[in-house]
Amino acid sequence: MAINFNQAEFVLSAASPKQFIRDGRKQLAFAGRSNVGKSSVINRLLGRRNLARVGASPGKTTQINYFLIDRKLYLVDLPGYGYAKVSKAERERWGKLMENYFRSSGLIDLGVLIVDARHKPTADDVTMCAFFRANGCPHIVVANKLDKLKKSEVEPNLARIRETLGMEETDALVPFSAEKGEGKEQLLRLLRTYCETKRGGEDNGDTGEV
Repeated sequence: MAINFNQAEFVLSAASPKQFIRDGRKQLAFAGRSNVGKSSVINRLLGRRNLARVGASPGKTTQINYFLIDRKLYLVDLPGYGYAKVSKAERERWGKLMENYFRSSGLIDLGVLIVDARHKPTADDVTMCAFFRANGCPHIVVANKLDKLKKSEVEPNLARIRETLGMEETDALVPFSAEKGEGKEQLLRLLRTYCETKRGGEDNGDTGEV
């Protein structure tokens, strides 16, 4: 049976490595810089208006947030990177938290990198994509804010994203609009295909504790 991404519930905000969930379910980690609309992408994907926090200013996600999907897997919302208008100490705290998550064996099953369709990916975006690749982690790149582009700009911008991130033609790049919903079905299809053809501990939805 297909995974129902509309069956989503928030379960935990992890502020330290000891709080990371390790119950055998797959974890789909969503990453992106602070002003890229990551929370809006998640809300659109899950069919919920305010499940993931959306703020008027970037930097609202300061912990690692876990959402349980259909009792089978976790969508993991990581703190946004690259936002300068927070203290150095806070940026360092976010960085250490994410580094610990990335280095914890067996947590990330699929990476979803959100970039801005309007702009060339940042150095931080390149680093994040390279991390997924270097660690053999399957990943999908989502080019958000597609609705802000003219039709004539879409293909050149997507090509620039592929080139900057060093993507192969076979690597998944999803044009997406959290505002309009474009790309939602394509992304859901990719996520379902990955999860349902590479089943792991999430098959037993009641295994472990939340």
